Amino acid sequence: MADVIQGLEIRAGDFDDPQVQALLTFHLKSMLEASPPGTAFALDWSGLQTPDITFETAWDDETLLGCGAIRELSPTHGELKSMRTHPDHLRKGVGQRILDHLLDLARARGYQKVSLETGTDGPFIPALELYKRYGFQKGETFAGYPPSDFNQFYHLDLTASEPAV
Repeated sequence: MADVIQGLEIRAGDFDDPQVQALLTFHLKSMLEASPPGTAFALDWSGLQTPDITFETAWDDETLLGCGAIRELSPTHGELKSMRTHPDHLRKGVGQRILDHLLDLARARGYQKVSLETGTDGPFIPALELYKRYGFQKGETFAGYPPSDFNQFYHLDLTASEPAV
């Protein structure tokens, strides 16, 4: 990773911020374009603003670098949602810092497992590589997601020792 951003700060997501709005719009549009019909499960703004979701953003001073969310599925199980690095800040460690933060939140809440649903190719590959470095393992569907040839499901056992990233 080149140009890792040293001053990166994680803040609660502000849905009224124009930069946040633009990144979420870009994320949803990208997920819909990269997924076959009926296989994209990215949340829109209203879906991210429910009590079971914590939405976080990464900033360098006043520049939005990325975002991510964690949804509580049960008192012991969380789900990653809306992980996105701004295109201008790819390969700078933004996704890793957001993922670290969300997994710290999961551990603090007492989750034993964190899961995610994602696609299989193209724009999904860099994120999949990151999740695998953290120890996420491919597994069964969860939370009512329908299985398909495009969708895949990953799970991280938080009761196991933390992997070296």
